[in-house]
Amino acid sequence: MKTKTGIILGFMMFLQYYIWGSWYVTMGTFMTKILGSSGIQIGAAYSALAIATMISPFFIGMIADRFFAAQKVMGVLHIIGGVLLFLASRITADGPFYWVILLYSLAYMPTIALSNSVAFRQMSDPGKQFPLVRVFGTVGWVVSGFMIAIFGIEQTPATFYMAAIVSVALGLFSFFLPDTPPQATAPSSAKSIMGIDAFQLFRDKPYLIFFIAAIFVCIPLSFYFGFANLFLNQSGMENAAGKMVMGQISEALFILAIPFLFNRIGVKKMLLIGMTAWILRYLCFAFGNMASGIWMLYLGIILHGVCYDFFFVTGYMYTEKKSNDRIKNAAQGLFTFVTYGLGMFIGTWFSGFVTNAYSVNQVYQWQKIWYIPAYIAVAVLICFIFFFKEKKEIEIVK
Repeated sequence: MKTKTGIILGFMMFLQYYIWGSWYVTMGTFMTKILGSSGIQIGAAYSALAIATMISPFFIGMIADRFFAAQKVMGVLHIIGGVLLFLASRITADGPFYWVILLYSLAYMPTIALSNSVAFRQMSDPGKQFPLVRVFGTVGWVVSGFMIAIFGIEQTPATFYMAAIVSVALGLFSFFLPDTPPQATAPSSAKSIMGIDAFQLFRDKPYLIFFIAAIFVCIPLSFYFGFANLFLNQSGMENAAGKMVMGQISEALFILAIPFLFNRIGVKKMLLIGMTAWILRYLCFAFGNMASGIWMLYLGIILHGVCYDFFFVTGYMYTEKKSNDRIKNAAQGLFTFVTYGLGMFIGTWFSGFVTNAYSVNQVYQWQKIWYIPAYIAVAVLICFIFFFKEKKEIEIVK
């Protein structure tokens, strides 16, 4: 891959995740302050991305992969997304806001796979080159948080304006990306797209236990994405979105440690470390405060790297190791569909009902709320310790 191409792809990834970070982190705060939303309504809005995650593989597999160049589809979707983000900023009622966010999510989520396709098709050695390009996506998410803090727009509709402008810009830029024509010639089936071919992995008990645990871990993850920013703002933290980028910085740093640790301490210990970090994070949020426990709030944010990387990134690697060549793509698709789709759908709705149950007129009993994901993480951890028995050498499922 030429250096110029790498720079172009890195800039593409930067903008791709800058957009997501611009509105996603602060949406719960926006909905509370501007729309007067309840916890249930916030959870429902966040579930829109989970719904889109379950639907977007069909769009990519059955339409984009067969009929249109990836970069052109990306361009159209981001321009449409920019218009929808602008509309979201102008809405003052929960019902219309949910439907606009759902429509936007249906436009945005396919662009994740499309941007990856554009990048992979230009690379001579994806294993080495893709991480160097993808890391600019994390940088984009971090910079978006800093820009929200610098402009002081965290609790205003301006976060959506910023995301809309960048979305349209990326849409136009996409038409100048390296050409990525469709390659699929045979029709894609729903079975192959959803990863059903990978169901044979469930014959392997360790993987089945891990897979079930991954679904339940999405519940604590949903609490963080949906309500952490609102919690930090209501706790009195200034520029909370800017502070929360420490979690993405932590994520980028811990990713570097995963390849080193995966083969040395084993998958079980790495997954246990990840689940333990979830428990510690929510205990920090439950007992932290701006008066005497501010360090606990910062620790809860910084733990995002361990929470996310040591379970989800490790999970993708574990899935890759377990799968034979015939089902590798199907296995990764299934893991994504069930965690970021089904798992996050369950988690976003559950977190919404919990926060709503512990609130009166948008006054949240945060300590009681944070106990719930901590309890769930403890239950998953205990079950995982007792039932997950993986040999040191991971056996490939035949």
